[in-house]
Amino acid sequence: MSGVTAAAVQDLRQRTGAGMMDCKKALMETQGDLEKAIEFLRKKGISSADKKAGRETKQGAVVSYIHGGGRIGVLLEVNCETDFVARNENFQGFCQDVAMQVAATNPQFLDRESVPTSVLDKEKEILGEQLKSQKKPENVIEKIVQGKLEKFFEENCLLEQSFVKDPDLSIRDYTKEAISKLGENINIARFARFELGQMDK
Repeated sequence: MSGVTAAAVQDLRQRTGAGMMDCKKALMETQGDLEKAIEFLRKKGISSADKKAGRETKQGAVVSYIHGGGRIGVLLEVNCETDFVARNENFQGFCQDVAMQVAATNPQFLDRESVPTSVLDKEKEILGEQLKSQKKPENVIEKIVQGKLEKFFEENCLLEQSFVKDPDLSIRDYTKEAISKLGENINIARFARFELGQMDK
């Protein structure tokens, strides 16, 4: 098929880290369109990552990232299945990317499940009061609050945030891409962010 040359397959492999046969199939499925082939592999990778999600992750790494000449520091624990993958440079690169994300965006929680109920209740109360003061009808307030809570999760939960290096991807999807590329389940376990002069409330 035109467009599926050895050079095109190699280019796609370098850009995605996918296997040769997967790259060839993706190019054939998309009539040789490189961008569509990348999207095809992304979708396939995310579905294969979902299948690995239940696997145990007892290996991994704790990585550090220092930014702004020592003004911001991040410690991050990321788990994987084997020591072999923990030492892999792609895994280490993924960890550094996520640590950089934490430094740049200052997420307060790992995911929406880890947001305390008290924080959510307070957020709902504040949003509800704001909307009432704007004379919004009662029947639409709940829908607006729900929409604003989604925005709250996207801004404050690491896995829901847009990846700073590729805003089309959430950190959750970026993690799934890494799972697909490395062939093991990967789990962002925890993180801590320190900023000079800022103490925990």
